[in-house]
Amino acid sequence: MKARVIITLKSGVLDPQGKAIEGALSSLGFDGVHSARQGKVIDLELTATEPDAAREEVERMCEALLANTVVERYHIDLNP
Repeated sequence: MKARVIITLKSGVLDPQGKAIEGALSSLGFDGVHSARQGKVIDLELTATEPDAAREEVERMCEALLANTVVERYHIDLNP
């Protein structure tokens, strides 16, 4: 089973990289961008075959290592 974890900053948390992206896009002439937030994507290949067990395992991974849950939130997509 494959899992994709999308990690983003919680709202209200300052995002200096997002601001840098926003400024760079503006300097390149992309004036329609009012805000940019930066995040990360982690793709995992799991041996688990049961979706509930896979999701539980990936949630434990996120809580233990992949996401800083104080300032970040995560979303998990599973694909067989």
